Amino acid sequence: MVEHTCSLFRKQIFVDKTYRPRTYPEGTKPIPFRRGFSYRIIMGLLFCLGGSYVWAGDIASYVDLGFSSDGKTYMFAQYGVQEKTLRPWADLFVVDVAKNAFVSGGRVSFVHDSPVKAGQDGSGALYRILSHNTALADRYGINYLLLGHALYLSLNGVDAGVSGETIEFHDFEPEIFYKAQLVPTIEGSGNDLKSSFFITLERTHKDRSRILYTIGTPQVKRPLISSYRIKKVIVAPQYNSLIFVIEMRKQGDQGIDIRYMVEAVTL
Repeated sequence: MVEHTCSLFRKQIFVDKTYRPRTYPEGTKPIPFRRGFSYRIIMGLLFCLGGSYVWAGDIASYVDLGFSSDGKTYMFAQYGVQEKTLRPWADLFVVDVAKNAFVSGGRVSFVHDSPVKAGQDGSGALYRILSHNTALADRYGINYLLLGHALYLSLNGVDAGVSGETIEFHDFEPEIFYKAQLVPTIEGSGNDLKSSFFITLERTHKDRSRILYTIGTPQVKRPLISSYRIKKVIVAPQYNSLIFVIEMRKQGDQGIDIRYMVEAVTL
């Protein structure tokens, strides 16, 4: 496992407590320990926390809320803080896996009427929307303990861009290999920008037999979405379906907003 850069920095500032003679360029003076120590701390913190202020926009957090006992429905949520108003918000969704569409009444949104307090992340809006929609979860048999098993998780945060992306992953339990390609279509620019995508999925079994799937609704044109990326792939506890978690980058008032959606396929 590669150690995180910030961890290495913390080790170095506490280990390097002295200056060895003649290790600095001739004609220059070494930085006194106390000054150098403080400088390293400040610069290290700015480096480690840099991503928090470089990105401008409203970044959502994705929450896997589980499947029904038969695996026919799936619930997820996303939440965040509006960049402009600092108001916490949350969205709740219930998906019919076979139809790859929302169930009736399966889309709920909430925006708080006041901004978050210092140090809060907007998760309070998630708790509020869950507590006020228990009837929705009960109606479709959602069990919060029946979470999916992640087969793929993107960690590098690289934008797939207009060319899309191809990923490969492996389900070791039934020995099945997957190859998925996300194919986007981007049209227009500025306020006229709109886009769509679909996913081709190749499922190869241990005996080399293959099954091909096409997932998505490419006829749906989403306004102001500039790119898509496969953030996560989840297999249902019953191993009868896959959920593709798609990260979308949307042009917002203050920068690029991050939102999530899913594409479901029955195996």
